[in-house]
Amino acid sequence: MKKIVYNTVLISSLWIFASCTTKEQNKAEFKGQPVEVTVNKTSETHAGGNATASGKLVSRNSVNVSTRMMGYISSIPIEVGQSVRAGQQLVSINNTDVQAKGGQADAQISQAQANYNIAKKDYERFKNLFESQSASQKELDDMTARYEMAKAGLEAAKQMKNEVNAQYRYTNVTAPISGVVTAKYVDQGNMANPGMPLLTIESPTELQAQVLVSEQNIVQVKFGMEVLVSIKSTGEEIKAKVAEISQSSANTGGQYLVKINIPGSQERLPGMFVNVVFPFTAGHIQEQESAVLIPESALVRNGQLTGVYVVSEQKTAVLRWLKTGKTIGENIEILSGLKVDEPYITSSDGKLYNGVKIQIK
Repeated sequence: MKKIVYNTVLISSLWIFASCTTKEQNKAEFKGQPVEVTVNKTSETHAGGNATASGKLVSRNSVNVSTRMMGYISSIPIEVGQSVRAGQQLVSINNTDVQAKGGQADAQISQAQANYNIAKKDYERFKNLFESQSASQKELDDMTARYEMAKAGLEAAKQMKNEVNAQYRYTNVTAPISGVVTAKYVDQGNMANPGMPLLTIESPTELQAQVLVSEQNIVQVKFGMEVLVSIKSTGEEIKAKVAEISQSSANTGGQYLVKINIPGSQERLPGMFVNVVFPFTAGHIQEQESAVLIPESALVRNGQLTGVYVVSEQKTAVLRWLKTGKTIGENIEILSGLKVDEPYITSSDGKLYNGVKIQIK
């Protein structure tokens, strides 16, 4: 009798569980209208045919303005972002000490000039006396030595004045190049020290894209090679040529610095992020590997995870997590998660989520 009761209870439990499961499945079914989507298929390329490197734009002509004088800054009427021309005064440094040295130099010149005038007259007088045999050779030699010493003293005093004048120039700092002030390190009242940068001036008319290239690819980068420079903030793609290739990675973390010259414009500013694509011919590549590429705009990002919506056999959207590689232009390399020619969703007219019914346009 107990056995029959136990079986009845078990059957009843299974029936309740199956009923609940069926209800949950019915709830999970999508009852709204399908979301219209645009679908594309993955493309295949040879990843070994090019290499992508990231970096930033820098000014080819950048100068840190400094001074050789120590003193308090009395005036600095320049602000960051202001355009300046070559020779324009940028900073004035208190020159009280230099003025005092200038007065001393003037006094020494006056004294040396007086000594020189007297020594010159005595020399000429004794020279005439020696020629008329009224003075000895020793007396003429003494007057000659005195005259040469006075002449040297006058020249030394004049050179000291030139040194003071040079110091005057360092108290009024001017712009060495025309450009834009991109950094300001001091303000009025601060102490200026010899060699300490006061301002940074950059010329925006000539820019460089500076990127770091791995050791696997640097041997294939050649001087004058045409590359494609993508500026992310402006959406520009510029064809340019390699201008400089570093031969050492000791100071760049094991990667090699490559510089590409590009023309400047109002939209292109130093510091902007760039991607550079280096095209390599098949003859320079030992082993080519196939890579799957999809547009970066189709990706779904959630924290550190990256995925894309694919189409299931039931015509629903399924979020597939991916492992991505390098960026090639507007596309991104997919290392795993998608196969060649597998369809994926590029855009939709509604919100996508796992299991939503879709209708392909």
